[in-house]
Amino acid sequence: MHYIIFDLEFNQCLPSIHYSNAKPSQCPFEIIQIGAIKLDSNYNTVSTFSRYVKPTIYTEISPFITELTGITKEQLLPEAPFFKIFNSFIKFIGSKDYIFCVWGTADMKELFRNTSYHNLNLDFLSKRYLNLQPFVSMHLKRPANKLIKLEHAVESFNISKIYPFHNALYDAYYTAELFKKTYNPSMQTSIYEPNEVKSQLRQKRKVIDRERLFIQFEKMYAREITKEEQEMILLAYKMGKTNQFLK
Repeated sequence: MHYIIFDLEFNQCLPSIHYSNAKPSQCPFEIIQIGAIKLDSNYNTVSTFSRYVKPTIYTEISPFITELTGITKEQLLPEAPFFKIFNSFIKFIGSKDYIFCVWGTADMKELFRNTSYHNLNLDFLSKRYLNLQPFVSMHLKRPANKLIKLEHAVESFNISKIYPFHNALYDAYYTAELFKKTYNPSMQTSIYEPNEVKSQLRQKRKVIDRERLFIQFEKMYAREITKEEQEMILLAYKMGKTNQFLK
């Protein structure tokens, strides 16, 4: 049995740019980095994986993403596209039985969604996974509705912060260290079902009041904000609602 602890970094479309080949509704978040740590059955690190991905859906990197991760368009231009990185990732995982381990469920969702978008074989991906975040939060006696962020969890366990956060490999490393300190066989794994459609009551779609949002920021900074700043604010607001950056 192996444990594959992985983390992803994403990009998404900029509202002011038209992407001719993009299908935002099918793949709103494009993977631009995969980082992973492989542990054996005794929780020893066997190997690591870190690859950047050349974007083919949203070819302009959001300034917000660059600010958060340090990843730039120029940095990704010489990298391989997703299908090649995916094949390398599958080879890294290997043929042994394994369980994915993540910090938050967004990475499982986007790994499967990106794989499906590029018409790659989902059967190569295990649906068994362990979301470590709620278990660590429970261990630290956090309220059920306030899951602990990755950096705060690292601090709580006195794990040395030798790497910056918001890098897929480094976040996977920290998740692996927390896994080693907290995992026990009683932790129940989950099964990810990418095609499962949850029945929900249809609700009236809510629209962001951009004018009020921008006015609020102009009040805060006591100046008029630029078009580029408006796009970054709007993008950050939308991404915040997805909870994908809760660590």
